[in-house]
Parts: sequence; structure tokens; C-alpha cells
Amino acid sequence: MTPHRFDPKFTDNVVNAMGKDVDPRFRQLMASLIRHVHDFARENELTVDEWMAGVQLMNWAGQMSTAKRNEGQMVCDVIGLESLVDEITFKLADEATDAPTATAILGPFFRADTPFRSNGESIVKTAPKEKDGKGEIAYMAGQVMDLVTKKPLVGAVVEVWQASTNGLYEQQDPEQEEFNLRGKFRTDENGRYSFYCLRPTPYPAPDDGPAGMLLKLMDRHVFRPAHIHIIATHDGYRPLTTQIFDRQDPYLTSDAVFAVKESLIVDFIERKGDPQAGLELNFDVKLVPDGMKSNGA
Repeated sequence: MTPHRFDPKFTDNVVNAMGKDVDPRFRQLMASLIRHVHDFARENELTVDEWMAGVQLMNWAGQMSTAKRNEGQMVCDVIGLESLVDEITFKLADEATDAPTATAILGPFFRADTPFRSNGESIVKTAPKEKDGKGEIAYMAGQVMDLVTKKPLVGAVVEVWQASTNGLYEQQDPEQEEFNLRGKFRTDENGRYSFYCLRPTPYPAPDDGPAGMLLKLMDRHVFRPAHIHIIATHDGYRPLTTQIFDRQDPYLTSDAVFAVKESLIVDFIERKGDPQAGLELNFDVKLVPDGMKSNGA
């Protein structure tokens, strides 16, 4: 039997260095992480220079991250990790006969301080620049309901955000009014929400940081398909984080962050008799009650 090329006891020693009072789930996660990372290093005979390049990338992502941009999350996105974790977390619910609304990744441009707006209000506060395309105004509405009973959920919070036609979210663009293309809405007595927005357009993921560098090194394009972010919450229900994607977008099958799911692809249709919008979209949300077990759980 060929002897182990590297110290065969090293990884076990690192794992076993954890003390007796470590939380069991944390012990499981850290032991697995350590073993996989060590195996990766041995399998590829990782050099000090290569390891330091990875450390510098992580440091760079941290230095770029702020309350308005999460570059570390973006790095996870471009290697598909956030979308994989999302799939793992919600796989059982997605396999249910009558599945809840599918989830999708949060993305790096969420803001926790987005203001509430009234149903029927527009989130378009800064008009797109002519050079970037005027953008098409759409009326988006839907109902938030209980997955099991199908009853409408009154007072549910639906939070939305999207990029402008120049490919930038408002916190990236000093020419956009703060909280442009963002809003929180409470559902009415029928569980309905509504607002005016832009028909989303595809845009390049930011390439000025480590995530963009990784995409270039992997010879991949940087584009995300046209989408709108949604978070829906209600007391007594599991919160939903998702995105919806325009069926007409050319990047649906090659999303730079692997977030597209078939059930989240939507159709914008012609809206008649509304001088504010020429398009409309209906998107209903099914929330899962707290404590509900999915098939196989």
C-alpha cells in the first residue's frame, strides 16, 4: 500500500482540536468544511502563492462590501453556491404536490431600509435615461395566500427591487433617486398587492471586484437575465425570497448566478385602458405556514 504523501493525521488533528462544548451542528459543519478544504488542497497540491491569491480574493470581497453591496455574496453567486444552498434548503417544499412559490437567491443589492409605499403607487422615481433605453412601464399585481387553505393573507408584506435600464441598482448610481425602483407593500383585505414598475432588462453583474474577476478567469459572460426581486412575509409563515424572470430574456438559460427556475419565469402582457402602463403582470405568492412539514420531512 502506497503511504500517504502528506501527513495522514494532520486533518484529524485539526478537527479534533474542537472542544467538548461546541454546538453539535456547528461541529458537524466545521468538521466537514475542514476535511473538504484540506482534501481540495491535497488533491490539487495547492501552492502557497495560489492559497494567498484566494485569501486576497476573500479580503478584497470584504473590503468592497457595504450595507448597500455584498461582494462576498456575489462571489458565492457566480460559483453557484447561493443557488445550490437555496435548492437544498427548499427542495422538499418544491417537490410537494401543490408547491409554494419557488425561492431564489437574495442577491447582493438588497436594502433593509426600503420604505413602505401605497398599493397602486409607482416605484419608478427616476426615469431611465434616454441613452439607456426609456424602459417600459408595467403594472404588477397579485395575491398572497396560504399554501394550504388558499385563503388570502391580509397585511402580508411584499418587498420588491429591481435594476434600472442602465443595469444599475439605485445605490450604485448617483443619478438615481434614493430607493428608486424599490418599495414595500402591504396586502389589502383581499390579500392583494399592486404597483407600477419597469419591465426588467438584462444587465451585467458588477465586474469591478473579485466576482467579476472570477467570471473573466472562467471565460464566462457576466449577464443576469431580466428579473425583479421579491421578499414576501407574514406572521406565522415562512418568509419567501425569490426573483421573477421575463420569458423573453435571452439569458434565461445562462444566468451568471444560476438562479432561474422554470416556475419563476413570467409573461408580461399588454395592458389596455391605463395611461400609466402598457404592460401588466400578475404574480401570486403562496406562503408556507410555520411548522408545516413537506413530503419526506
